[in-house]
Amino acid sequence: MGFKNYLFLWEDERYWNALRNTIYFVFVSVSVETLLGLTVAVILNRAFKRKGIIQTIILIPWAIPTVVSARMWEWMYNTDFGILNYFLGTKINWLGSPFWALNAAVFMDIWKTTPFCIIIFIAALQTIPEELYQAARVDGASYWYILKKITFPLIKPMILVVLIFRTLDAIRVFDAIYVLTGGGPANTTETLSIYAYKVLFQTLQFGYGSAISVTVFIIVSIITIFYIRLLKGTIE
Repeated sequence: MGFKNYLFLWEDERYWNALRNTIYFVFVSVSVETLLGLTVAVILNRAFKRKGIIQTIILIPWAIPTVVSARMWEWMYNTDFGILNYFLGTKINWLGSPFWALNAAVFMDIWKTTPFCIIIFIAALQTIPEELYQAARVDGASYWYILKKITFPLIKPMILVVLIFRTLDAIRVFDAIYVLTGGGPANTTETLSIYAYKVLFQTLQFGYGSAISVTVFIIVSIITIFYIRLLKGTIE
């Protein structure tokens, strides 16, 4: 019976739909969080007044528990009374539309997790000796040239570390989407973790639910090995 569960995966359209949703969520959220986090970190790494206060404020979304953040965004996404539609002057059904629901979950995750990327990148930027920047400026290097030839190469290992943590976390996403949409509408926001949960605890198909969970573990393992090899090559 155990092997038949894995054979059934190939014919289960709902499984492949959950996999597509997971891949989309991971690709968009991790890409935006990394690029946005790196951009903001480079800006905040400069010396200016009240720098510490601004960095503290930026960290607030990350400090809020995910379930609380998801419930807050659920209210903000409300079609009739949500503050988002009020400010945009629209009547978008953010969580009830097959198109908008998954993107709404992605946006919420970007808001919640980008501060994590920012604080890691700031820490990495502060390890770069100032003498390197001064020498480059003396040689007439432009700001963008310094970023390309000094900043990015030196923090590349930390970029990969952030990608590892965020990718693995995004693949296993559950609580944020479950609170926002429960996997709906019509399973358009259902990820692998949510599907496995429903199969295991709502329909009590323990064998098939375990098979889905194993595939998640295999995907996570493959991605982890890939990133570790990249990181090892960067360090060496």
